[in-house]
Amino acid sequence: MSTSVHPVPVPVPVPVPVPSPSPTAPHVLDNAAWAALTGPHAHLAERVGRAARYPTDMSPFTALDDPADPRSWDDLAALVGPGAVTPVTAVRAVPDGWTIERSGDGVQLTATTLHSEPAPEAVRLGPADVPEILGLIALTRPGPFLPRTVELGTYLGIREGGRLIALAGERLRPPGWTEISAVCTHPGHRGRGLATRLVRAVAAGIRERGDIPFLHAAADNTNAIRLYESIGFTLRRRTRFVLVRTPGGQQSVHAGQEEAGQPEEKAHP
Repeated sequence: MSTSVHPVPVPVPVPVPVPSPSPTAPHVLDNAAWAALTGPHAHLAERVGRAARYPTDMSPFTALDDPADPRSWDDLAALVGPGAVTPVTAVRAVPDGWTIERSGDGVQLTATTLHSEPAPEAVRLGPADVPEILGLIALTRPGPFLPRTVELGTYLGIREGGRLIALAGERLRPPGWTEISAVCTHPGHRGRGLATRLVRAVAAGIRERGDIPFLHAAADNTNAIRLYESIGFTLRRRTRFVLVRTPGGQQSVHAGQEEAGQPEEKAHP
């Protein structure tokens, strides 16, 4: 008589955040977009000196090495062109000649006690799924998602009857960290915990490669913030996004950036 042996699952170790070398040193997440565009996502970056951005059909994010350095703003103007509108993170004020078109407040949360695990029902999404993803994004408006956003990292979805009803994935990747983004559920399927299962599954993949999950939410999205805190995220800091117009030239808007809205997530988990 033979006895079958079932392998015992090995828990994935949870990465522990490494403290800054000094209490006054800036944290990598304080300027997460710049850290990503000059780190793990450097191969995607369009860069002029102290300013960088993602391709405009991939992400609306632009970032500055040092928002207090006028040279960074000069480089950003050279990167995006005169009279252009572009969102910038980690910025509190803009130099003379620049205009703030819109601003928004958000929060940044890090996974401190989040339990992560794969979701067997989740499917990996890719370029062929983009039209359906964009349809769900347009319905739920969790935050900016463009035709090539899916190239930023792993995106997982849940289908029912062949229809995509829930989504979550990866966005910014500063060194040692990965942002969970685009968390949304079709309005007709909310209340079933689908988004939570996807957040845990995306987090499991992030932790498997040794990164720590984090995410952003709009400051007024109290329901989403409350849910994230209930599953193991902790508020790290408050954030601000500004949509700025560069000096001079004909007024223009880069494709998808006005439509993208603010980079903070407006998730409906």
